Amino acid sequence: MHISQKAQRCGLSPMRKFHPMAVEAKARGTKIYHLNIGQPDIPTPPAFFDVVKNFASPVLAYAESPGVPTLIDAVRGYYARLGVPLEQDDVLISTGGSEALMMLMLSILDPGDEVIIPEPFYPNYSTFIYAAGGVIRPVPTRPEEGYRYADRAKFEALINERTRALLITNPGNPTGVILRPEEMAMLKDVARAHNLYLISDEVYREFTYGGEGLRTMLSFGDAADNVVVVDSISKRFSACGARVGALISRNRELMQQCMKFCQGRLAVATMDQVGAAALYGIDPGYFDETREEYKRRRDTVMRCLKQIPGVICEEPHGAFYLMAALPIDDADAFQAFLLQEFSDRGETVMFAPGASFYATPGKGRNEIRIAYVLNCADLERAIELLGKGIEAYNRR
Repeated sequence: MHISQKAQRCGLSPMRKFHPMAVEAKARGTKIYHLNIGQPDIPTPPAFFDVVKNFASPVLAYAESPGVPTLIDAVRGYYARLGVPLEQDDVLISTGGSEALMMLMLSILDPGDEVIIPEPFYPNYSTFIYAAGGVIRPVPTRPEEGYRYADRAKFEALINERTRALLITNPGNPTGVILRPEEMAMLKDVARAHNLYLISDEVYREFTYGGEGLRTMLSFGDAADNVVVVDSISKRFSACGARVGALISRNRELMQQCMKFCQGRLAVATMDQVGAAALYGIDPGYFDETREEYKRRRDTVMRCLKQIPGVICEEPHGAFYLMAALPIDDADAFQAFLLQEFSDRGETVMFAPGASFYATPGKGRNEIRIAYVLNCADLERAIELLGKGIEAYNRR
C-alpha cells in the first residue's frame, strides 16, 4: 500500500523511539532514569483538579472551535500582565503547542517553501514542516559557543524567494539559550525587512535563571503582522497531560486561515480547557519556587557533567534542557547499548540522541539532550550512570 513521501520524510521522535527497548529493559528488572522526555515531576497546581472535579453540566458538549471563552480571556489576562493587550480573535486554543505549530505550518507553507531555524532545534518542528511540504534551512551553531545563534548575517544569508518564516524557541529547547532583548529586536527587524513570519515558541517563558524578566515577541507592536507566538500550559503549569496550548497573533488574515483547521478538528477537549483557565489564576509564587527548583537541578547536572572527561557542555540559562557533546561516536548506538547491554547495580539511563535535533546531515551524532526534570539525587545518579556507560561503551 502507498505511503506518502511527506510521512516518509518525517522521523521518529528521539525522545520516544527507544521506548520498546526501555520496556524490555524494565521487564528484565532494570531501573531507568529518564532524562529523555521533558515531563516535569513538579506537582500540577490543585486549581486544575478542583475545577474539573466540580464541573457540572448535563451534557459534556463540544467546546467552541477557537476555544472556551473563559480560557481565551485567561490567556489575554496573562499577556496583559506582560504589557501586551490582545483581542479575543488574537488567540486560538489548540491541543497543546504541537497542534498550534501544525495548524500554522499548514496555513503558511506550500510545497517547497522554507523555514529558517537555528539548529539544534525541537525535533517535532521537522514533522510539522515536512507534513506541510516545507523545507528547513538551518542556522548552524556550535556547542563550544553555547549554541548561540542570533547573528543577523547568518539569517539573511539563508533568505530567498521561498522563505516564509523564521522559527525560534525562547528560552530554547534543547539548548537553554535565552535571547537578549537586542537579539529579539534584531530578529523582529529581519522578519519585517523581508516580510516574513517570526514564529516564537515561548512555552518555557517562566524558566529563566539569571534574573531575566518575562519576555515575548508580541511586545513588538511594530511587527504585529509578522509575529506569531506558540504557547502552552504543559511546562508552565506542569500539566503536560492536559494538552492545552495556544496560537497567538494579531495578523487577522493568518488567524482566519488557521481557524479553518480549528473547525476541521472541531474543538479542544472541554474539560481540559476549563481546568487550564483556572491555572492562570494561581499565585505567582508558584513560578518562583518552580524556577528555583529547576535552577538547583541545572546546577546539579552541570556539576556532575564536568566530572566526566571529554564532555562539552555550556551552562544553559533557561528552559530545563541542555545539549552536551559526549566522547562517543554515535549517540543512538550508545543509547541502545545503555538499554540492551549496560547496567550498574541494576540501573541505567535514557536521554534524547542529538542527530534528530539537526537538519544538517551528520551533525549532532555525538550529542545528547538532557531534560533535568528529576530530583537532584536522581539526577546525580543518572549522570553517574552516563559516565560509567561512556567508559563501558568505549571499552567495547
